[in-house]
Amino acid sequence: MAIVLVTLTAATRAPDAGIRTAADPAAVVREWNAIATDTITTSLGPRPSGQAAIWQGFVSVAVYNAVVGIEGRYALYKWHGRGPAKASSAAAAATAAHDVLLTYFPAFKERLDSAYADSLAALPAGQARDRGVAYGKRAAARVVELREGDGRFADVPFTASPAPGVWRPTPPAFQPFIDTWLARLRPLLLVSPQQFRPGGPPALSSAAYAEDVQELKAMGAKTGSGRSARQTETALFFSGNLVEQVQTAVRDHAARHRLGIAETARLFAAVNASATDAVVTAWDSKLHYGSWRPITAIRLADTDGNPATTADPAWEPLLLTPPHPDYLAGHTTVAAAVARAVTGVLGTSRIDLRLHSEVTGTTRFYGSADDFNRDVVDARVWGGVHSRTADVAGCRAGTRVAAWALGHYFQPVAKDGTQPSPPRPAEPECGDDSD
Repeated sequence: MAIVLVTLTAATRAPDAGIRTAADPAAVVREWNAIATDTITTSLGPRPSGQAAIWQGFVSVAVYNAVVGIEGRYALYKWHGRGPAKASSAAAAATAAHDVLLTYFPAFKERLDSAYADSLAALPAGQARDRGVAYGKRAAARVVELREGDGRFADVPFTASPAPGVWRPTPPAFQPFIDTWLARLRPLLLVSPQQFRPGGPPALSSAAYAEDVQELKAMGAKTGSGRSARQTETALFFSGNLVEQVQTAVRDHAARHRLGIAETARLFAAVNASATDAVVTAWDSKLHYGSWRPITAIRLADTDGNPATTADPAWEPLLLTPPHPDYLAGHTTVAAAVARAVTGVLGTSRIDLRLHSEVTGTTRFYGSADDFNRDVVDARVWGGVHSRTADVAGCRAGTRVAAWALGHYFQPVAKDGTQPSPPRPAEPECGDDSD
């Protein structure tokens, strides 16, 4: 069952053992999220797809079950295997993360085993640790079992013939549609990949379509655009690995707010499982609608039948166009799912996230889910890689995915076994209007 995604190409960073103390058992969850992020990022490399979110989701729900099965307080994810009394939830969390990662990334065995040994060595030896290890193994095995035959790496062809409005490989690399199997992957939480599939993009002959093209030509061009310096920085800020940006921000949030081990595991599970299903939702629409990218739409505008658009055969976007269709935008679908998951767990629209960009070398603070969503929506337009329609529709879909997910999973459980209704924050906005 183990899958080698790619050959190990770079050494991942060792965890900071100094952050793990007996007074902060939640640190082991943050630490193993960092290890998972390094492992996944190194394995996938600069792969322009949402695949990273899938593996983060698998690890996070296993760690969640390992922790809350011992600590209680929240409903288990698709499992009834409660942990033994007085077991170490920290040992269980480290074991679950290690075993899931080792199953899917066996090329990293030496690195993972070393980090795991360090994690266990930092915990008091004895029966509690041993029980935690045994339970963590069960939690990992349960998730691996649940994901058997889920459609990973299936041969899913994109069969649409080139025509006006239809996606085709884009310059400069002209890569084929990447990771089409994501569109048919069995979700972690949703009933089906198409559960939140929105209606299609606007017709090529419509005014809405022409507005999208005109905005992209003016604001998304590599040279001669109408962007301000701040708008260009925003496009670049969100041009890298969004999933990795989110992990760092959530770790920072959990540490600063001193969330307990169960609360930390729940936050990561809600964020990453929602992001997983947001990717599936976005790729389902990409495969189903197959709409062409801005670079194609602008260069071939003389074929769209819309008198309000004009072709520019030499037009180039600020950013390289990823090799998959425009609608839905993966970045905005995932970002909105993350924002809604955070607000759902915290019970407030204030998200308090510090995001760092490796591309720009800068950090941004987002106190509001609305501000975060707006910037990601704008960034993909200003980068010239997505229409505003695809961005906003993705944002709305991601919000719905996470709202549904939090209504069905990761719920608090009272001592009497009932599930009290959590506070419902206001739904984040999706930045429908450009600045």
